[in-house]
Amino acid sequence: MQQNTSAIDRRKFLKLSGITGTGFLIGLNRGLANTVVTGYFQPGADVYEFTPLINIEKSGTITIFNTRPEIGQGTWQAVPSMIAEELEVSLDQVTIVQTGGEKKYGPTQWVGGSSSVRGAYTDLRKTGASAKEMLQKAASIKWNVPFEECYAANGKIFHKPSGKSLGYGELAEAASKLEVPAAPKLKDPKDFKILGKATPRPDVPLKSSGRAVFGIDASTPGMVYASIERCPVMGSKLVSFDDSATKNVKGVLQVVKSERIVGIYRYETIAVIAENYWAALQGRKALKVKWDYQGRESFNSKNFETKLRSLSSQEGLLDHSQGDFEKSFSAAAIKLEAFYETPFVSHSPIEPMNCLASWTAGNKLEIWTSTQVPGDVVSGTAKEFAIPEDNITLHTLFNGGAFGRRLINDYIYEAVDISKKISKPVKVIWTREDDTQQGPFRPLTFSAMKAGLSADGKAIAFQHKVIAPSLEATLEKNHDKTKVNKTMTEAISEQKYEIPNMKNTYVAADFDMPLLYWRAVTSTTLAFAHECFIDEMAVKAKKDPLDYRLGMVKKSSDTEKLLRKLKEVSNWNKKLPAGWGRGVAQYEFFAGLCGQVVEVSKKGKGIKIEKVYAVIDMGTIVNPDTVKGQVEGAIVMAISAAIKSGITFDKGQTMQTNFHNNPVLRINEMPVVEVHIIADGGEVIKGAGEPGLPPLAPALCNAIFAATGKRIRRLPFDINNI
Repeated sequence: MQQNTSAIDRRKFLKLSGITGTGFLIGLNRGLANTVVTGYFQPGADVYEFTPLINIEKSGTITIFNTRPEIGQGTWQAVPSMIAEELEVSLDQVTIVQTGGEKKYGPTQWVGGSSSVRGAYTDLRKTGASAKEMLQKAASIKWNVPFEECYAANGKIFHKPSGKSLGYGELAEAASKLEVPAAPKLKDPKDFKILGKATPRPDVPLKSSGRAVFGIDASTPGMVYASIERCPVMGSKLVSFDDSATKNVKGVLQVVKSERIVGIYRYETIAVIAENYWAALQGRKALKVKWDYQGRESFNSKNFETKLRSLSSQEGLLDHSQGDFEKSFSAAAIKLEAFYETPFVSHSPIEPMNCLASWTAGNKLEIWTSTQVPGDVVSGTAKEFAIPEDNITLHTLFNGGAFGRRLINDYIYEAVDISKKISKPVKVIWTREDDTQQGPFRPLTFSAMKAGLSADGKAIAFQHKVIAPSLEATLEKNHDKTKVNKTMTEAISEQKYEIPNMKNTYVAADFDMPLLYWRAVTSTTLAFAHECFIDEMAVKAKKDPLDYRLGMVKKSSDTEKLLRKLKEVSNWNKKLPAGWGRGVAQYEFFAGLCGQVVEVSKKGKGIKIEKVYAVIDMGTIVNPDTVKGQVEGAIVMAISAAIKSGITFDKGQTMQTNFHNNPVLRINEMPVVEVHIIADGGEVIKGAGEPGLPPLAPALCNAIFAATGKRIRRLPFDINNI
């Protein structure tokens, strides 16, 4: 089976599928109310303007196009699986090809928000089902037998009474001439052979053997390398630079001014071009640069955090209100308040930012890169550099991690700009230090919490006030600061807890550096405050923390179902050894719903995380192994963000530089993780990539309180000194 994204280049694919005139394409056009359409491969003919997701050639070769980039989350399997299930073929029988932002593949060529499966589950199944029915119809006509006597299996159409069969390739031409079924019949989930099954991912052998091609692996004849000097104080102006020592480095070819375009910001940079990456990097280190910091060198984390604490006294913009919070809080028999703080963090994917770009005569541009947004790479680059989209060829390669960092194109525009200036293909590679220090970052978020309880401990009033810089304010020029930024109050007003009086608000803090969505976005910070404070309310009410939550979700809901499942699988009522504690948290947001119980033990001055029980509500799943892997990976990131150093600033610069002072969790620190999936069937499906992250920090800190009596309200914290 051919699966390597580099194995079928664009020219070869067009030659194979566009010249022979014997192929059969079918797909979905989301711009045409999800209508399924077909087209013919005829000599010299253009492909119709729709999203051709299936290509069946006369030879029998079946190609399925994956429109969702693979960043480690499993789309390389999931997207083709949804089509293949209904098409009645196994993934061993198909070639998977990654799309590159071409218009014909539609607008959904991106990944983020845990949306790849839940956003296309039914549509992709219909794609496969329509193709199957057309092949069945073609066979029934050829054999002059009733349609109902034909069935599909293993890439063939069979005639039940006679047992004769025809391969899909033999039927492709005839099938392509038939009318597309308006409402193809989908399989009963009980008959699934792929969906819902723990099946091996086809990208894993490629990656484990080194055959997979990531962005950083890309090459093209005649390419040169670039390492880019960017000011450590972002937003500074370039005064001058001396490149005389740089040009004496063997292999250095030239030095050019460039620009980094990230969100609303444009930063001056200096690119060192060389025959190889080592020479480019050494030449960059030899540069002597003068920057005008423009007063930005006075910025530091300590003062900024003090500013945010002072902003908490402001009323803020109203996110949600119900009942009368002020009146009920004032009259409450029990009142409590708390303040929670979370830091800036970097994305730190293992594969640093990189891009290979080749600008040639006639304003033709070819790009090889790792990205989450192929469609936006094409449209954004066309707009930024004033060239037609049709002039751009994009090769979307495997991503060595992303976590939101590859949602924007700053590193791509750098390569394009330099290639245009030097008229050569150029490969830009960021160092780990570049990746850590230059952002964009997840914003720090502070939360001022208030609650009023009745004499018997029932929650009657609740307030979550968010104080944080706005992500969108650094990404969008026309951001309206007079309106609540819902990204920054993500899901605080959508939790299923039944509290009669509520008032949630947002106070925006001005910030002048790039910010960006991080895995699970602001739910990663807000869930910490929200669920730890719910725990504080339970303690104040002298109630069991999990039972207290259940008491606030009396109406039937996914949250209620999840909490009960969590109580069961974690043996919540089982007595723990002396010195141990357990904590619980759940959070539901745009990506889905997950709850966790964490068990910890006191070890000398520190705490050991013994075990994490996770329950994720999926509704419907494609591959349970992938879901479990995503939850486990989210827990790794969540623990790292909770107990490892975040990003801090001093003298206008990022203090952290590499994994030695911006570490991730090590394997010997990883607790046992037990993942349970709620999959009720049907077509309701939730995300898997992000929901496992938000509940961990609050469940961990609630467990530490249960074990030690110490309440943690600031992340990160030193788990070895509690």
